[in-house]
Amino acid sequence: MPRDSRDHPLRVVVWSTGTIGRHAIAGIDAHPDLELVGVWVSNPDKDGKDAGVLADLGRELGVIATTDRDALIALKPDAIVHTAMADDRVFECIEDLISFVAAGINVTSSGPVLLQWPEKILPPEILARIDDACRAGNASLHVNGIDPGFANDVLPLVMTSLSRRIDEVRVMEICDYSTYYQPVVMNEMFGFGKPMDARPMLWEPGILTMAWGSVVRQIAAGLDVVLDEPLTEEVDRRAAEVHTPSVSGDVEAGTMGAVRFQLVGKVDGTPRVVLEHITRTAPDQVPEWETPPAGSDGCYRVRITGEPMMQVDFTHHGEHGDHNVSGMITTAQRIITTLPAVVAAPPGLVTALDLPLVTGRGLVAR
Repeated sequence: MPRDSRDHPLRVVVWSTGTIGRHAIAGIDAHPDLELVGVWVSNPDKDGKDAGVLADLGRELGVIATTDRDALIALKPDAIVHTAMADDRVFECIEDLISFVAAGINVTSSGPVLLQWPEKILPPEILARIDDACRAGNASLHVNGIDPGFANDVLPLVMTSLSRRIDEVRVMEICDYSTYYQPVVMNEMFGFGKPMDARPMLWEPGILTMAWGSVVRQIAAGLDVVLDEPLTEEVDRRAAEVHTPSVSGDVEAGTMGAVRFQLVGKVDGTPRVVLEHITRTAPDQVPEWETPPAGSDGCYRVRITGEPMMQVDFTHHGEHGDHNVSGMITTAQRIITTLPAVVAAPPGLVTALDLPLVTGRGLVAR
């Protein structure tokens, strides 16, 4: 329900404690406008453990994790920060989110990412169910993160405010994923380490549009242009030349080691909005592809062709880890810092275009 966090901290439940959820616990604990009141876990081994222990904070928070879904709903929190794995269980996650908002609980979530801008991806009847549940519970739902998320919605759209003419907006992720611990995504979805003739799910026709179409279409909506349909999918997969270590499973020579894909939004046949990913499992793979800035193992690059020509390289790195650690932190923080605005928003699905300026208010180190 709408509430002003400046009167009292918003009472928040974190839903899962995996690669993003553990950082969400830390982020909520650090935020003066938020109070952690519950944590859901799927692993029975985590049931009954203190949230501070699960987040490796070095101290207890006095909030005990539970596998009891109903007990957390009964707390009637102001919001749930949902960070459960969604890539391989999209529709199950959507059902969870619908149940939360129908119960009157606002939600920010890191997935399923197609909910960033779900039009033309989800059937109208599912969109109607989400809207009906939000209105019935007087609650709002916002799905975001870093990619899809801030790096390819707020950042490029703010940059376009400096343009006099826009010919093309290109949003890119250029990263070495060898330290990204997510075996399901790395092996089963991308196919890293698998034979080149394998057909992982991500490269089947239409899947890239389902996964990243929200990015392309939301930028187009922000620019008030209508894209040709369907979007154009382009994929270039390359084999690893040598054995390559990876935390999600080593990549043997001859198996898939790198991929470059594009999702192209055209207007009257001309590319206008492009999502491009260059994903390597070693920094020296396929050197002819674009690389991150010197000294960085990954970046988000926004390139706006037109007048003027503009490019921004957004890099990040963990204080005690690499860009994959900070990628999890930035994903968590985006759905944490937007919470007060989402709670204050009218009921319904909230997109980046609906939000006011969101800052790190209250997070300057003391």
